[in-house]
Formats: sequence, structure tokens, C-alpha cells
Amino acid sequence: MDENEWLEEVQQYIKQQYASLEVKPIGEVQEPEEIMLAMDDGVRLRTVVYNPPGNGPFPAILTRTCYPAMESIIRIQSEEYCKRGFMFVYQFCRGTGGSEGNWEPNINERNDGKNTLDWINSLNEVESIGYIGNSYLALTGWAVADIVPDKVKTMYLTHYGTDRFTSAYKNGLFRQDVLTSWAMDNAGFPVKADYIDSAKYRPHINVDEEMWGARLDWYRSWITSTNRDDSYWREGFWRVLADIPKKVTIPIYLGGGWYDHHLGSAFKTWQNLSQKAKEHSVFRIGAWNHGFMPCVQGVKAENLDNADEVNAFNWFYNLLVQKELPDGEVKIYKIGADLWQSKREYPFQNGQLEYFFSTDKCDEGAYVLQRNAPEKKDQLHYIYDPAHPVLSHGAESMMRTMNEVGSLPQPECGWREDVLSFVSPPLETDLDILGNIKLQLYVSSEAKDTAFTAKVMEIHEDGRTYNIRGSIGTLAYRQNDESSRLPYEPGDIVELHLDMWDISWRLKAGSRLRVDISSSDFPQYSIHSNQEGIWSLQESTKIVNQTLHFGGNCKSRLILPIER
Repeated sequence: MDENEWLEEVQQYIKQQYASLEVKPIGEVQEPEEIMLAMDDGVRLRTVVYNPPGNGPFPAILTRTCYPAMESIIRIQSEEYCKRGFMFVYQFCRGTGGSEGNWEPNINERNDGKNTLDWINSLNEVESIGYIGNSYLALTGWAVADIVPDKVKTMYLTHYGTDRFTSAYKNGLFRQDVLTSWAMDNAGFPVKADYIDSAKYRPHINVDEEMWGARLDWYRSWITSTNRDDSYWREGFWRVLADIPKKVTIPIYLGGGWYDHHLGSAFKTWQNLSQKAKEHSVFRIGAWNHGFMPCVQGVKAENLDNADEVNAFNWFYNLLVQKELPDGEVKIYKIGADLWQSKREYPFQNGQLEYFFSTDKCDEGAYVLQRNAPEKKDQLHYIYDPAHPVLSHGAESMMRTMNEVGSLPQPECGWREDVLSFVSPPLETDLDILGNIKLQLYVSSEAKDTAFTAKVMEIHEDGRTYNIRGSIGTLAYRQNDESSRLPYEPGDIVELHLDMWDISWRLKAGSRLRVDISSSDFPQYSIHSNQEGIWSLQESTKIVNQTLHFGGNCKSRLILPIER
């Protein structure tokens, strides 16, 4: 399917959603008004206004975007709201879509968004204002969520979070399939270089000038600021953004997907949201990817309720027209059970179930994952070669390689020599996982720094295997404290902590758990070179022997959060 066919399919899908709304059109759409709205520094931004039929005052909806290719979709959205009595305004960010100024991601969105909201707020025909956005369009909403004028009553923000570090890094390794690909697509000039070749390029710090055609200082800041406490994250816009949720006072709809690459950041955003805002805010997480498309195979999924255009319109209609405030809650879809649940608190309250790794073999050629820790000390080895990484298949933090996102069929146990597979006995009863899956591994390596990955899966009774969650860790950030790097002496046995993003999942009776341990997951994450230091500055790689330790005081284990 080419881009035009895809766009036409998306447009038809969106139109079908609006056609299903209970609130029907009350009039025809007039030609929109286009203005060049001046910001306080004189730069003018292309702003399109759809005025509804009648004399008002009207509820108004604003969205701000940097994606000109999305305009046909936003026009459909604008028309459908307008036909139902809403003013709809969309605006292009600086340097995009006909707006003046220079395009620099993120930096101008707070000031420009505030200027634009103040202008809409001053219009006599506007009674109330709501803000809508997905992904970068949600960022433009979060950027002003704490400084909105009085007519702004709510925001509907999906697939984004205000903790940018979480969306960029995991234990020192960069989320390349999200941010390297985004940088290439939004560089401000055409980038024709191959994406995979770009992601593998070393030293990666030079990929912009040597493969893409021009220097991108903002991308270089991303790929060199590997510590959470680096000044890049603690100062400037990203610090402001991280602090915004605790200052918000209006109801927020925060939407997420179990396999959306901003989910980890969205959970932190919800945790930081002010108590006043939470009283009437909703955080809803479904079984879909960044585009709201279903991505859980192998299980019944008839109640996904992923029609987000319908959900968004109803949210605004209830708050701005009916003036009804929702009760605050976290709504989660449980994969495998095909049902929705409502929770009042996050982090989720749960119990704990542990499985221990061992060197005993099972029928599949894998090693045994057992309930009791083995007493005898033992170890397993594999060779990790950065030149031949394990390719991402079944992942939660990807965007360019979207067909590999979600819970997907997995290969057989031990399908590569550098992958260790562990399998549990069959479950006697259904088991509900809710929360943050963790692993505590005892490892050693020939390198001064390296990576270890883990993927947790469900093996159905018929042998089909699907991933649940995955993660990656490095020796430099082995304690899950991403504020600074730890030294490591090759050969030392150390405790490595791996945590995974929250999940809600029902394992069926008769199913078995499987965990794969390896050292790469590309292009979801940058490939670890087996050299110490910042990943983007490494010029070469080396092959090393990796060791996983068991028994005695090396209780390598899987820790499952069990719903109470």
C-alpha cells in the first residue's frame, strides 16, 4: 500500500467513526477562514478557523501540529466538529505548513500555544475551549496545560507523556526506532539516507552531517544526554514540561496504548498530575499501538474500543456542552481476558510471584524456569556480537518499524545461539498480571560495559508463543538508576535489575511462561558496542562472552506483579 492509499484508508476510517456518533450534524460547514496569527515576537503562524452554523457562543477546539501531511485528516476532524456546533481551530507550528519562522522541535510550543489560546479566549463568540492532540500534537497541548486562560476547560491528550527522558532512553540505550526515525522525517530538510544504515552508523554523533546532509544540534543533544541528571533534561524546556502536570488544574483525558512508545512517560505524567486535576481526569490504556491499531495477536480481542475519534468527541461534548464532569479513574484493558477495568489508584496495588532461572533442561530444548531457587551454583554463556544484533519482533517502543510493534508470534526456544530461553511448567489456574514486571539477574561479561535484554512471553497450550513485555539494561546502569553511570570490572558478577513498562494480562490455565535473555534488540534500541561510555560516541565494536549466573547467592529471577 502506497502513502496515498494509506491516507485514503485512514480518512475513510475516521469518517466512519464520526458517522457513528449519537450527536448528529446540525448544519452545513462553511469555508474555513485562514489567518496568519502573529505571535508576541511578530512571527506569524498559519491558523485555520472553522466557524459552526449559528450565532454562538460556541465551544471551541484547538489543535497545533507540525505535520503538513496530516492536514487532510485534520480538515475532516474540523468539519465533523463544526457540523455539530463546535468552532474548530488548527494551527501549524513555526516553520511548518505555511507558518513563518524556523522549525526547531519543541522549543517554541509553550509560548506560541499560549499566544494562540489567549487569542481564542478573547473571541466573544467563544464560550469555552478544549484542546485535542495525539503524539506531537499532544505535546503542544501539554506545553501550555498549566498556563491556560479561563475559558479552557479541558484537554484530550493521547500517546504522549511529559517525562521526555523516559521516551528517549532505557538504561543508557537510545530508543532509535522512535527518535532517530523521527529526526530523519522532521529534520527540516529532505533526508534520503537509509534508516537502518543510519541507525547503525558509528560514531553515531556524526550521522547527521555524514549521512543526512546537515548538522542537527537538537538531535545531537538527544543522543549524547544519556543520564537523567544531565543538564539537557534538568534545564530548559524538558524540565519545564516535566513539572507541568503537578500544576494542572483542569480535567485531562490522558490516552495511552499498551504498545505505544510513549506509555512509560504517560504513566509518569499521570503519577505527577495534581490531585485537583485527577479528581475529574481519566487515564485510559488500551491494546493498541501509536496509531490506535490493534496489535495483540493470539488472543480474543472483541472489546478493544479503539475508536478514538468517537471517544474524543464524546469527551468534549459531555464537558463543554453538557457541562458534566467525569469521575477520575484509570481505565485499563486486560489482554487475554478481553475486558476493561477501572482503577482508582496508580501505581497498581498487587501481589508478587517469583520464578527462578536454572540450568535444568526441558522438552523444548530450553532451560527451566522454576518456583524454587536452585541451590547449586551454575552458569550459562553466550557470545554477543554487535555486528549481528537480535532484530526487534514484538516490541513496545517502536514507530518506524510499526509492523514489529505489539504482541506477536515468537520464534521457537533458543532460535539463536546468542538467545537463552527459559520455560516454566504449565499454569494450574488463570493468572492475572497487573503492573511492572521485573527481573533480577546475576551476570558477568568480558566487556567493561555491555547490554542484557529480557523478553517475557506466554506459551499457549498448543505451543503458540506471544510476547508480553520486554526490556533492556546495561552494566553501567545496572541498578535501574539512570542518573549516572557505574563502573564495571570485566569478570565481576553483578546484580542487574531490569524493569518493564506496566501491563495488564491474563495468562490462561495450561499456558507456560517463557523468558528469553540476550544482549540486543534492534532497532527498538541502539546496538551496544561492548565499549564503555556514551553510545553515540563509540567508533568500534567488539565481540564478548556473556554469562548468566544461577544458584547460591546468585538468585536470578523473574518477578511478576499479580493482581489482587
